[in-house]
Amino acid sequence: MIAGEAWHPADGLTLEPNALRAVKELECCLALTAGPGAGKTEMLAQRADFLLRTGGCRYPKRILAISFKVDASKNLKERVRRRCGLELASRFDSYTFHAFAKRIIDRFRPLLTGLDALDVDYKIGDRRVTRKQIEFGDLVPLAIQILKISPFARNSIRQTYSDIFLDEFQDCTDLQYELVKLTFQGTAIRLTAVGDTKQKIMGWAGALDGIFDTFTADFTAIPLNMYRNFRSKPRLLRVQNEIIRILDPASVMPNEQIVGVGGEVYAWHFENSRQEAENLADLIAEWARTKQIPLSEIAVLVSKQLDLYANHLMAALESRNIPFRNEQQMQDISTEPAARLIVDYLSCLYGRREPKAWIRLMNQLTPFASDEVRSDVFQDFQRFIKAQRKSVSTAELIDEKSSDWWGYVCSFLDKIGIEALVALSPDYESHTRLVEITQETKTKIEEILKNDPNLPKALERFSDDQTVRILTVHKSKGLEFDSVIILGVENQTFWGDADAERCAFFVGVSRAKRRLVLTSSDYREMPPSNPYRWQEQRTPHLEFLSYATPFLSQRKEI
Repeated sequence: MIAGEAWHPADGLTLEPNALRAVKELECCLALTAGPGAGKTEMLAQRADFLLRTGGCRYPKRILAISFKVDASKNLKERVRRRCGLELASRFDSYTFHAFAKRIIDRFRPLLTGLDALDVDYKIGDRRVTRKQIEFGDLVPLAIQILKISPFARNSIRQTYSDIFLDEFQDCTDLQYELVKLTFQGTAIRLTAVGDTKQKIMGWAGALDGIFDTFTADFTAIPLNMYRNFRSKPRLLRVQNEIIRILDPASVMPNEQIVGVGGEVYAWHFENSRQEAENLADLIAEWARTKQIPLSEIAVLVSKQLDLYANHLMAALESRNIPFRNEQQMQDISTEPAARLIVDYLSCLYGRREPKAWIRLMNQLTPFASDEVRSDVFQDFQRFIKAQRKSVSTAELIDEKSSDWWGYVCSFLDKIGIEALVALSPDYESHTRLVEITQETKTKIEEILKNDPNLPKALERFSDDQTVRILTVHKSKGLEFDSVIILGVENQTFWGDADAERCAFFVGVSRAKRRLVLTSSDYREMPPSNPYRWQEQRTPHLEFLSYATPFLSQRKEI
């Protein structure tokens, strides 16, 4: 154990002021909002390290982290292990909301009576069976019922933990929040609620919205914002810092914490949008050819009306045979957890060597299993997939190839069960949404197979990984890229509410890890659709460009 003042962030990381304050808070609950890439998970891991090493969480007390997705829960637990070591991390529990609720049910199951009574070997399925089976959506309500009727159950949980971490808190439902309040409100336990600013993108500098407002009032929490993107190079961080200076002066990073010359920032002005498109297409080609930047690491962002602003650029990319992805036209089914699960399964089944797909697949299959039984579950699925692969090989010998691939998927999903599928995302509690995603995944794979009947290659193309991404700023939230182009930094583009537009511009700027290019044009011809508020004559947005001006890299022709 060390003194609090002697503690330093693990791995030599530098935390921005609000993040460091959140890490070391020992008195109050916290409501911390942070943009994508700002280090929410890392802040929680550092906070766990601080509490465990300094005695803020004194033995035998533990820390409980509750997330909304299995991946997030496992990621946080693994990061705490890396920061604290195995011994201290053994006092860190990380569960999804439903996994936490199930632990309550398993521990205090005899308290459920009448129609809610459950046998010791009860299952989770797609319908209720008296005493034998409940639905996934029953977990949280039954846990709430137990805590309402049993002070002993409430006190048992409260005596276990000194701190509660609530990750991705903006996704919290009414029932989940009721579970949190019922368990921890009115106690000395410190709660740290962390969420994404995507729900308050229209008001970064103002009060917290929605669930954070409620949480702040109910738990007398201190609201804090966290802005810094840890993945951006110093020059880009300094640009972000100038915007933060306007959005939230208290969160400005000291200059000495963002020193260095790494990163590139450019601001280019063109006579017209066609000239802009040709030059940017050449730039992208140069990045891919000479700098070996993967196309998937290049993004073009627009404030709004994507098809109207990027139409010339898309034509220029197409003429150079540079693949691109118009996010406005394509529903990004590939980012859905259920779709990713299906594709990983098929990759393991039909591909030759797919270790990454296998690891991702295995990490999804035991949302409620303890460490003790996890290896048994993995072995069971290994046997299942081995048998499936044998069946596939036999079919290929008689020239049926991958004709029944969807049949294998259905067998796989039946094997997993509804419990594991719903645990992939809070959206899947609506079984209708889960069915929609499953069918959309099937449809997209079938469409790809029409052009290329080779299933392994079709699966590689499913995510469209090797393409330039063209998307709106708002759709870019949660993403990051090596190189980002923000198209049309003009008064006629960012014409909405000044605060909201400034926030949106910050989101766009903070997507870039290494390179940022801001463009403006004097003239953008009227599209055939004659859109509302479209102006052909353009003027640069001087405020937004001024944030980058002091940090521009040496100018050169594109």
